[in-house]
Amino acid sequence: MRRKALLAAAIVLAVAASSEAKAGEDLYVTNYNGNTIGEYDAATGAAINTSLVSGLSGPVGIAVSGADLFVANSTAGTIGEYNASTGAAINASLISGLNSPEGLAVSGSDIFVANLLGGTIGEYNATTGAAINASLVSGLSFPYGLAVSGPDLFVVNAAAGTIGEYATSGNTVNGTLVSGLSFPNGVAVSGSDLFVANFSADAFGEYSTVNGSATNASLISGQLGPFGVAVSGSNLFVTNVGANTIGEYNLSTGAMDSSFVSGLNGPAFIAIANPSSSVPEPASLSLLAAGALGLAAFRRRARG
Repeated sequence: MRRKALLAAAIVLAVAASSEAKAGEDLYVTNYNGNTIGEYDAATGAAINTSLVSGLSGPVGIAVSGADLFVANSTAGTIGEYNASTGAAINASLISGLNSPEGLAVSGSDIFVANLLGGTIGEYNATTGAAINASLVSGLSFPYGLAVSGPDLFVVNAAAGTIGEYATSGNTVNGTLVSGLSFPNGVAVSGSDLFVANFSADAFGEYSTVNGSATNASLISGQLGPFGVAVSGSNLFVTNVGANTIGEYNLSTGAMDSSFVSGLNGPAFIAIANPSSSVPEPASLSLLAAGALGLAAFRRRARG
């Protein structure tokens, strides 16, 4: 009986631990206006280092893989690599010559990059930065957010209001898996669920990765310029550029803390990971005229 009781208690504790942000997990956020990366405790929202990385150039996309932090500098056309714990530059120009890079996703030794103005997804070696296929997916419509789950890439087409699904080999699975969105930006995957930031609708929606159907198109509403999204267990973390905050939403209870992290400076995308972990974690605004539709609204909200 005692062994059964201990086993039951262990199961309860394991479930509880998996449903919340885990101790030791950190939130990383790109501050577009501040040209910095901030690091925060995913369990409490407390600041660890508000300027973990500084001196960037329009940082938007961000991804973490083990001890490595990858950042898309949209205005410089580069992807930089940094130490996730110290912020030290490993290679500030790991990948260069891009066309307004926005969303990032890392899978194993590959890094996928959404080129907003090029309308492409490029695939690169995450260690060397060498191009594997600079136009892995092409013909997109303002690709912003990007997420990878197993063999699948989920790509936000902001101007078209859609999310497309592609194989990591580049083959199209469903070019309009989700449609009818309102200038979507960030996207995150958890199991069979897609979480999407609808910038123009001031809401975050939840959709099926299987058929694209809406589970809840207004899962979180009343936001101020929703942009980035990341998920850990039952917690959804979202950025609001108009409020300069990261909000935390509990998928199990529906509880929302809209100011989980505050005082940011144009927060864009976010990533969540344990910087000491070796397990990759899945993870967008150009200054050029072609991106003016979303960016004008972004700047107005981000600067108050």
